[in-house]
Amino acid sequence: MEPALVQGVLESLRIGVGFLWTAAWAIIMGLAITSLVQVYVSKERMARVLGESDLSSLTKATAFGAASSGCSFGAVAIGKGLFAKGAHAVNFLAFMFASTNLIVELGLMILLLLGWEFLVAELLGGLVLIAIMAVIVRLTLPETLFEEVRAELERQDRAAGGMTDPTCGMEGTDEHTIVTDGGETLRFCSEGCLETYRQQTASSGAWYDDLRSWGGWYKLGNQYRKEWSMIWTDVVAGFLISGFVIVFVPQWVWNALFLEGDGLLVTAENAVMGVAIAVISFVGSMGNVPFAVALWGGGVSFAGVIAFVYADLITIPVLNVYRKYYGWTVMLYIFGVFFVTMAFTGFFMELLFDALGIVPNLAGGEMATEQRYFEVNYTFYLNLVAFGLSGFLLYVYRRGLGAPGEYRDPVCGMRTDDDGPTATHDGETYHFCSNSCKRAFEDAPEDFAEHSPRVSDAGSSHDHH
Repeated sequence: MEPALVQGVLESLRIGVGFLWTAAWAIIMGLAITSLVQVYVSKERMARVLGESDLSSLTKATAFGAASSGCSFGAVAIGKGLFAKGAHAVNFLAFMFASTNLIVELGLMILLLLGWEFLVAELLGGLVLIAIMAVIVRLTLPETLFEEVRAELERQDRAAGGMTDPTCGMEGTDEHTIVTDGGETLRFCSEGCLETYRQQTASSGAWYDDLRSWGGWYKLGNQYRKEWSMIWTDVVAGFLISGFVIVFVPQWVWNALFLEGDGLLVTAENAVMGVAIAVISFVGSMGNVPFAVALWGGGVSFAGVIAFVYADLITIPVLNVYRKYYGWTVMLYIFGVFFVTMAFTGFFMELLFDALGIVPNLAGGEMATEQRYFEVNYTFYLNLVAFGLSGFLLYVYRRGLGAPGEYRDPVCGMRTDDDGPTATHDGETYHFCSNSCKRAFEDAPEDFAEHSPRVSDAGSSHDHH
């Protein structure tokens, strides 16, 4: 390899890994918060309150989405589950927009890598996206087609015996299946979610009891692991690709794709091109933020960059998922509505920010190639804390999933053995994962003693192979 090429590759890796290092604590903290909400917000309850096409349901869909997963594929899968359970088309589409544009970890990444102006545009623009989408869908929605698709999804779900994971709302698999005592077949997306379901059916504690027990932290650790499993490839790919784009894509490419100058036509073209580049980039979820940094560094306008960030729900891989779920016609409808909504919102946000005088000045910033990323500063210490939290949650997950104990804590559902705290009630000995669970049991044993303390008998389900 030529020395210049080697130097370019090394510089690309330095920038990409540097971006990742800068944003690591924000991603980890955001995912931990998201996981906490995911564990305690019922998907069934969501679907019940999202069935109407009114402003109240739209607002709730937005709130649920903002508190949900940041993964494009996860948002689409959960959205499909909500739609199949009765959520109105406007509301499940709003849920997907909110869960990929209004989440904590994405906001922190944008603030760190692009600046506060882009963060404001992302948050305000996310609400504008949902409002514009709702208007377009109300005016154009083929109600009959969507009802036919919903009926087909329900038919498929019944034929498959219920393919939606009751724990997280994702698609279940035949590998992780149980049959309840009532004869219902339940499928889970992973062993972790199956174990969480068993905990929930075997325990009687409230959420505050959960968070004082190993079992409650296991549920949080399991959801955290799931969130990471859905986004890590997009995140890593986005950061690494951004480094190579910054170093190797010449300026003339950006000049050819994005018109330069002032005027409504230039702003509109940049917004449309930003969405178009996102569609073919194959980088979704939070991985498109570092890619957006590369676009911004290449001189792409504010409208083009923010429209690109909005557009992770219509990348080619995500469009293919729509096709599998809903068929070609609905996929093309969603694509058309989303493309117009995203491009118009990018266009509108630049006009608004220009009127307010807060469009960021690229010339005043430090270029990615000039930055020093690895220093002992606040990022270093925040990353240490975040890595410690991440390690703890993954340890708790492994501890819970791999617990060999033959007993199940009646308060939190955690598997445990006979080495931990115990209490006796009505001649039966109960085993606990922690003293806090034991104290909760002793305060009101009649609330927790309805299940057998042994794993083989606990809960309302048994294994099915």
